[in-house]
Amino acid sequence: MIFTRDAIESAQRTVYAAMPPTPQYNWPLLTQTVGFEVWVKHENHTPLGAFKVRGGLTYADWLRRTHPDVRHLISATRGNHGQSIGFAARRHGLKATVVVPHGNSVEKNAAMRALDVELVEYGEDFQAASEHAAVLAKRDGLHRVPSYHPELVRGVATAYVEFFEALHASPPEVLYVPIGLGSGITAAAVARAHCGVKTRLIGVVSTLALAYQKSFQSGVAIDAPATTAIADGMACRSAVPEALEVIRREVDDVIAVSDEEVESAMRLIYTSTHNVAEGAGAAALAAAIQQRDRLNGKRVGVVVSGGNVDANVFARVLRNER
Repeated sequence: MIFTRDAIESAQRTVYAAMPPTPQYNWPLLTQTVGFEVWVKHENHTPLGAFKVRGGLTYADWLRRTHPDVRHLISATRGNHGQSIGFAARRHGLKATVVVPHGNSVEKNAAMRALDVELVEYGEDFQAASEHAAVLAKRDGLHRVPSYHPELVRGVATAYVEFFEALHASPPEVLYVPIGLGSGITAAAVARAHCGVKTRLIGVVSTLALAYQKSFQSGVAIDAPATTAIADGMACRSAVPEALEVIRREVDDVIAVSDEEVESAMRLIYTSTHNVAEGAGAAALAAAIQQRDRLNGKRVGVVVSGGNVDANVFARVLRNER
């Protein structure tokens, strides 16, 4: 996936009309604890608490220019993508319907409703919700926003351009990025090319949602159960072929972290930085810690891709209760 410099700069203008860049920090206590120099990109600091808002903004802007007749959007989500669609739709005076699976995050659902999203609960996982969104789009003549699309990637790339440009004098040797449907990791590849850096990219999945790791290793899209209890943002059971093509070309490896490793990273992020990370938001750090033996002396990047975790869930994680 290749974007011109003009395309990236246009995405920056669209994103920064709605939000400022997010910071990247080297937290001394975190670096001391993990044993290598780690830089954290704080996408939990966006107006919606997650990186997805960037893609929603560029997608809606593109839609307004190319399909001005569209008035009502529909999509499926576990939460952050749906918030991004609601946020962007409201900025453009559009209606938005979002399908979520039963048992979805209570607080993410509430956040979407606060953005005037019409919420529909259907199915037991994201895939079922996505399939139902397609049915509703066809039945009601709504514009279906996919969970992976070049215009979403173009917006998300602005986060990693910020990161690489902030560390341009000495870019990280490796960057860990969680994989849900693929917009984050492919956007990191776009930004790496845009900035001309040589940072290695490592994708991160859950051991309880291995579709992208299995697909990366085999070369073809493979489905796998998605049963992670904590990393709902990575609970994907079907790899997107377009995203997989980019990942196999641009990413050095895809590794898996357990729910226990994710929860440990959530606690560490809080105790060493006092930032809240949701499960998927802590997965990159969990992966770096898993590979810490090979990171001595290296400058390492991780992204806290979101901080939208329900209070009762986070309290349980901090108490270290299963």
